[in-house]
Amino acid sequence: MTNNPPVSTIDDVLDQLTDIIDRSHRRKSRLGFFSALYRRVTIAVKQGIADGRFEDGERMAQLDVRFANRYLEAYHAYFTGHRPTESWRVAFEAAARPKYIILQHLLLGINAHINLDLGIAAAQTAPGDSLPALENDFNAINKILASLVDEVQDEIASVSPAIKWLDRTGGRTDEEIVNFSMQVARREAWNFAQHLALLNKTQQADAIKQRDRETVAIARLVTDPGWLAKIGLWLVRRRESQDVPQIIDVLSAD
Repeated sequence: MTNNPPVSTIDDVLDQLTDIIDRSHRRKSRLGFFSALYRRVTIAVKQGIADGRFEDGERMAQLDVRFANRYLEAYHAYFTGHRPTESWRVAFEAAARPKYIILQHLLLGINAHINLDLGIAAAQTAPGDSLPALENDFNAINKILASLVDEVQDEIASVSPAIKWLDRTGGRTDEEIVNFSMQVARREAWNFAQHLALLNKTQQADAIKQRDRETVAIARLVTDPGWLAKIGLWLVRRRESQDVPQIIDVLSAD
């Protein structure tokens, strides 16, 4: 995995994610949770491009690949003795700690990837004055992500019964929270891309470091949400499956 070159196509992304999922499955590593979810999102985006759901499918494919490379490079850096961004380091280190529930592991990956990586990838795909033309397609992904919420939530419930109980008692409230939070995160990512578009390379590097620190602060809220929330998480974890390969299989379902 040393000096792992960036991927160049969506199919390459899927192959790399599959390798990470398979490796995580063999090693019973919770790192497979996010990679399994991410592979499904990537498949959905690829299908969206094929179905003509974006104004510029080729540009969207470029964004998807640049975005994925942020995760893949962080993953390979971490496991070859190099230092990824701090927000990814927090997510990777948490994978070794069974005290966190499945949802926390997923949120840590989503946090690092959307709150930090997405704005960077967007600014790289459509630099400077070309960025506004990307906005409609950028926003179109929200609908694809929202369409996965019910499906993935049902699958998590099969290995985390307490989450299923909350789902039944809460109606659609929890899905709305997930969708809303995702939309807020993606909107902030777009704002960050706009900010980066106005900066030179040195200024961008400084802005990315600052954004990484802010993203780590969000990650800390996921891992340490306060004593009252911890009680609820403890109750969820007590009934949650600890069979890591099984959970990866569930999240990998196409």
